[in-house]
Amino acid sequence: MLQVKQWCNDLIGLLFPNLCNACGVALYHSEHLICTKCLYDLPFTDYHQYAENRVAKQLWGRLPLYAAMAMLYFRKGAKVQNLIHNLKYNGRTDVGVLLGNMLGERLKTANLYQDIDMVIPVPLHRKKYKSRGYNQSTFIAEGIAMQMEISMSENHLIRNTSTESQTKKSRYNRYENMKDVFQVNSPEEIIGKHILLVDDVITTGATLEACANVLLTIGAAKVSIAALAFAE
Repeated sequence: MLQVKQWCNDLIGLLFPNLCNACGVALYHSEHLICTKCLYDLPFTDYHQYAENRVAKQLWGRLPLYAAMAMLYFRKGAKVQNLIHNLKYNGRTDVGVLLGNMLGERLKTANLYQDIDMVIPVPLHRKKYKSRGYNQSTFIAEGIAMQMEISMSENHLIRNTSTESQTKKSRYNRYENMKDVFQVNSPEEIIGKHILLVDDVITTGATLEACANVLLTIGAAKVSIAALAFAE
């Protein structure tokens, strides 16, 4: 019976190969979502260990963040881009949870992130949510929350305005594009709390800046930021 089951599994693997989400090669039976080589080669930043890292410095003077970090470096055409592309556009939400778990493992060892009360993903506007079917940052946040054993909410922060693409905008124009885009539901549940904002990739940080400003304005005690990747 076991041999028949293994034969069936091998046949399914031949017809529908289980591929690495980073490099596209076939995974071994013991591997899950990302092959061992790609896991070993991922460009980790170690920013969780240093308060004065490049992500934090990029946001200095723009708002009073408590801490900010990203787990990986993002480079076009590289494996991290493939992982995020599969998460964001190919429905591989399990990749988001896995990477979120990896991120949460790192945050658990960092002093600045020990008193997080709630994890909140950067929200999508309902039109984009309907088009894509999910918010990729929610699954990253789920992975972090599970690993750190704290609550996660996608209902407290909402995006009430659909903005233009940020891709070709300057830093100032990105900020202007994001003003007054977000609002907070049930603010009494945010007041006095340390909130961890979660996103997939940080570029200029304008979206995260807008989210954090709203949370701080309504009374969050501290806001920190964690992202999967930082675009250099």
